[in-house]
Amino acid sequence: MSYFPEAHDFNIEGYTNIYAKNYHHHDGRSSSNSVERLREHIAAGAMHDSAERCDAPKCHPETRVAVQDELVNWIEHGDEEEEPKRIVWVTGPAGGGKTAIMGSTADTCQKKGLLACGFFFSSFAASANRRLKRCLVATLAYQIVQHDALREVGERILSCIERNPAIFERQLEVQLDQLLLQPLRETRRDAQSPKVILIDGLDECQAEQYGDIARSPQEVARANEADQKEILHALLKAPTIQSFFIHTAHHTTKRIFLDNKYNPDADMLLFLEAKFAEIRREYKLSSSWPSEDVKQTLVGNASGQFVYVATVMRFIGGSSAPPDKLLGQVLELRVSDVSANPFAPLDALYTHILSSCPDPYLTVRWLTLIFVLGVFYNGSASFARLFLESSPGEASYVFRGLNSLVDIPSTDDSTSQYSLFHKSLTDFLSDRSRCGSLYLPEGSMDLYCTRYLQIWKDKAPASPLSLLERETFLDQFLEEYQYLLGWFPLFFEQNFELYDVVWWVRLQAESMKQSNCQDSFQHVFNIEYLFSRVHSKCKWYRRCRPVCRYIRTEMLKELRKLGWTVPGRLHLLRHKFYHLQEHQAGILAPPGSAQDDRSLEEVPTNSSGNSILEKEPYLHQI
Repeated sequence: MSYFPEAHDFNIEGYTNIYAKNYHHHDGRSSSNSVERLREHIAAGAMHDSAERCDAPKCHPETRVAVQDELVNWIEHGDEEEEPKRIVWVTGPAGGGKTAIMGSTADTCQKKGLLACGFFFSSFAASANRRLKRCLVATLAYQIVQHDALREVGERILSCIERNPAIFERQLEVQLDQLLLQPLRETRRDAQSPKVILIDGLDECQAEQYGDIARSPQEVARANEADQKEILHALLKAPTIQSFFIHTAHHTTKRIFLDNKYNPDADMLLFLEAKFAEIRREYKLSSSWPSEDVKQTLVGNASGQFVYVATVMRFIGGSSAPPDKLLGQVLELRVSDVSANPFAPLDALYTHILSSCPDPYLTVRWLTLIFVLGVFYNGSASFARLFLESSPGEASYVFRGLNSLVDIPSTDDSTSQYSLFHKSLTDFLSDRSRCGSLYLPEGSMDLYCTRYLQIWKDKAPASPLSLLERETFLDQFLEEYQYLLGWFPLFFEQNFELYDVVWWVRLQAESMKQSNCQDSFQHVFNIEYLFSRVHSKCKWYRRCRPVCRYIRTEMLKELRKLGWTVPGRLHLLRHKFYHLQEHQAGILAPPGSAQDDRSLEEVPTNSSGNSILEKEPYLHQI
């Protein structure tokens, strides 16, 4: 049975974009409270006209006209076809301009009154909610609620929220059915009502981890495809992305593949003409610069990938050298057989730009930490800069020459994040076969650990800050400790007396008091983990190592002062013999916690002699 008996005309782009049109709805009332509840669960930055997407890629004037016309023609007249299709799937190679096409098509549909709602996923967006499925349905529903032409549908949606405020905690399929499909089916509308639902970048949807992967290496992380499939499964019970279109939705899907049929070379040539004209005007260059052969060479190197020509033009238009010299550098790049590897020209360009930095390997380590490993997942560019800088101003040195790859907020901007112009750079840095010696995930984590411990030692970042700025920085600095799990560097143990353990413990405890429940748990875990981790390499038949004795003694003294329940000598003796490879949750307890009224001297033991402490199911392997 179809989930869309009355709905049709969707558009899904490249493992990616979804459109829909023609639904029906019913009467209903809703309160402003329901709107507020809905608003709390949306990803505002994922809407096509959001402030966050003000610089999002759009098709250059007079380019990608054919594919845009085909999409709009299907939306407006698809019902008149002999076998109408409900869905359009726009697919194609990475860097082919799919998001730009979808952005421009959304604008066109909005002007024509055809756009009902949309969601633009982005794996490197400033907002984490644009990377996850959790806000997808709520964001689509919110746009419908705000749409004057879909007021009755919106009332149905708000009535659903009024009856079931916990709907946002339900499975995606339940949310989709109750918040969108039922209101659309039950409501009447005319032929002029908005018809299009657009979802872009489905392949950039990242999996939500419901367990605690950071603390449990035994728990396997969910693959991104899991949530991508769930979205499609909720739509039409699709087991995989490909099978959704090839099998499940074959009879109702129109497929648009961005190949040579849409003449991307001609569009890229128009784009190059316009960009070169801008550079000529700015630098007072000859109207004959560059030659037609040069432009044709760039188009040929692109192999249909708009990201290549866009990156080339940002590079040439930069201020690191005269445009003609930079263009010459691009043309001199050695490129392997494009027919065998269409990404070869783009890879060569990325390698050249990164290698031109003052310290390429340091730059790549920063980029890997920020964009590939995502250790500053929700952190601002300001925090990442302060954390990674080993000396004031180092960020300017690191990012010198990267204006063609990275959008870099000003040093006065304390909220914006670093962002990439295209996610293909993360694909490049994540693949050793493509980036070669620039593949540095382990070296990047070494830098991360070094900087964390240096800040710990100095009790502040390298750059001078006001008292308030320092407090704000340290609050977020404490949260970064979770990324050190499994990477604890050896030199910490060799230089342990340099690190003020009392200061670190006190800072964690103070932040715990000011945090919500989830964040408070993280601070408790950080303290417990250090207490267990430092002991993990001690031998039961020998005296504990100096680093263990020093850190544990300092931690216990400070935690007692703070009113924590701590293990006594008997329990520490048991801990020396058992569970040496595990993090023991519950061995330390803050005031007012469940363990606070227990005497850790009198912990019962099982038949094997092991202490029976409350032990989390995801014990961390050391």
